[in-house]
Amino acid sequence: MNTKHIRFMREALKEAKKGLREGGIPIGAVLVKGGKIIGRGHNRRVQKKSAILHAEMDCLENAGRLKAKDYRKCVIYSTLSPCEMCTGAILLYKIPVVVIGENETFKGPEKYSKKQGVKLLNLDTTECKKLMRDFIKAKPALWNEDIGE
Repeated sequence: MNTKHIRFMREALKEAKKGLREGGIPIGAVLVKGGKIIGRGHNRRVQKKSAILHAEMDCLENAGRLKAKDYRKCVIYSTLSPCEMCTGAILLYKIPVVVIGENETFKGPEKYSKKQGVKLLNLDTTECKKLMRDFIKAKPALWNEDIGE
């Protein structure tokens, strides 16, 4: 496994754990361009009473306005497979590579992303799976709200 992917996934995990400490849902993301993190975020739906602040959305928001050509040079790392909403933002901005920590506890529209030309890499990390499984077991109603169930 590529060491840079592991390094950036660790940063996404830090974001996920920060969200959990804040009383939110433990999903984190970082946006990387040219080997540097230019945005980071975590699911803040609970903390901000938001309908849309999933980790990837928060990460993109925190990266600020970028030119279209800049997004096309980025990789987004997320501890969990992006949902339909976050996938839509990734496709809108034509982010070419998505690296996920796992997709067992939740699997977004990965086939659709791939059909649209996104390269998807699943690191299948034990830590990401455990973090989500423990959270889902502890707060199933909140988890179901987050995924629109």
